[in-house]
Amino acid sequence: MHISAKVDYACRALCALAARDGDALTAEELANEQDLPVRFLRAILNELRRVGIVTSQRGNEGGYRLARRAEEITLGEVFRRLEGPLAEVRNERPEQAIYQGAATHLQDVWVAVRAALRYVLDEVTLAHVLSGELPTDVARLLEVPDAWQAR
Repeated sequence: MHISAKVDYACRALCALAARDGDALTAEELANEQDLPVRFLRAILNELRRVGIVTSQRGNEGGYRLARRAEEITLGEVFRRLEGPLAEVRNERPEQAIYQGAATHLQDVWVAVRAALRYVLDEVTLAHVLSGELPTDVARLLEVPDAWQAR
């Protein structure tokens, strides 16, 4: 799975907003806090506004806020709203991929990969990330012996 800069920056900015508990932050403040490029972040925030994850307000008290509580926004939602489906095979959903012969059951693997991504990303909210208290099943994945090792 590739996590784009767009999704990474969005999640970082959203966590910063969640930490402010309703206070508005400008794109510049968010960019400075998270060490992000402000022009790219502005574009991301505008997209997040269009899809209903943040709201914006102009003026002295302006800036961006979460549109909903941090407990209601999952990382899976952020990913899908910005990038589309969690898992695709040749730009199709895994259940649409058809294989023959020796590769017949490869589709099962791709569907399982998507299920694993959902298992994590649709359970973890901004509030979980902010608190560091991940859902138990997700936290257990961090305890897998080689979870932190690159392959």
